[in-house]
Amino acid sequence: MKTLANQADREEILRRLATVRPESKRRWGKMSAQRMICHLTDSFRGVTGEKSLARMNIPLRGVVRWIALHTSVPWKKNLRTMPEMNQEIGGTPPTEFQKDVQELRRLFDKFTQQPRTFEWTPHPIFLQLTDEEWMIWGYRHMDHHLRQFGA
Repeated sequence: MKTLANQADREEILRRLATVRPESKRRWGKMSAQRMICHLTDSFRGVTGEKSLARMNIPLRGVVRWIALHTSVPWKKNLRTMPEMNQEIGGTPPTEFQKDVQELRRLFDKFTQQPRTFEWTPHPIFLQLTDEEWMIWGYRHMDHHLRQFGA
């Protein structure tokens, strides 16, 4: 299982992120490439305590968590995101593309930094995660959205 705890996996994600351009075309969903960058940034803000997140009530939370974090089953495409992660509703609006990418990189570094300088905020769907699960989630979430834009 790929994880942001592994340096090679972190480097891979950052190489792929560097290939995303404002004009990158999505393969699914409604977000533009820049809104995807801001969505990932808001996600890291939320779980590191820089942004408030609402808890989502979903059936079979434990099963969904296990499948999402402990199997190689691809994440479902076209799921609605939470209002505070949706750049058209309550998410951070895009500004200038390179500045938005720099902010994502800052939060990526904060998220992966050891020792950690923050306390995890419960994930809105999965709730409390172990450090190992957070690093898997971080990789899988970024991988999902980078694949959305062919990166």
